[in-house]
Amino acid sequence: MAEVSTARRTRITPEREAELYAAVLDLLREVGYDALTMDAVAARTRSSKATLYRQWGGKPELVAKAIRHNKPGGADDVDTGSLRGDLRALTYREDDCTMQQNAALMRGLFMAVHGNPDLLQAFRELLVEPEMDEFRRIMQRAVDRGEIRADRPALDYVVHMIVGAFATRSLIDDRPPTQDFLMSYIDAVVLPALGVPVP
Repeated sequence: MAEVSTARRTRITPEREAELYAAVLDLLREVGYDALTMDAVAARTRSSKATLYRQWGGKPELVAKAIRHNKPGGADDVDTGSLRGDLRALTYREDDCTMQQNAALMRGLFMAVHGNPDLLQAFRELLVEPEMDEFRRIMQRAVDRGEIRADRPALDYVVHMIVGAFATRSLIDDRPPTQDFLMSYIDAVVLPALGVPVP
């Protein structure tokens, strides 16, 4: 899939690609996944529908890649020398306003994923698996530094914990996720579960 996708994108400049992804995210926020159409994306971006299909294959891949493109950096960009520092750096890459927008967007997409196997596959390949790989690298660095024991059971659940906190904040507290909330959660839940002392 990666080779095909790379071949597809060769005709679009990075700037144009960024414009297209921004338009897709805007449309998603306006109408949701189910009502978003390739015709609407083509009209919003002044592209031909044929070009969109040629470059991305279909709506699931286009949406997943737009979301991936919108995420700042990756775990390889973060290495503060401590696990707590790395998790704080990841949290602070998005301000509270962006987190609120992304939380609302993801809530809508979680519902769409359950009824759309193609979207679920695109999410797993283009979002979930890369995110899991990034967190595994952060955790492995912490193990290598001696901060975490390699046999710590919570190691396999760090992403579940953080995504769970992000996703359920509005459901439980009727408030959007914020940097302060996530940092408090990391200090109170994630680091203790990993056996990492919190200063």
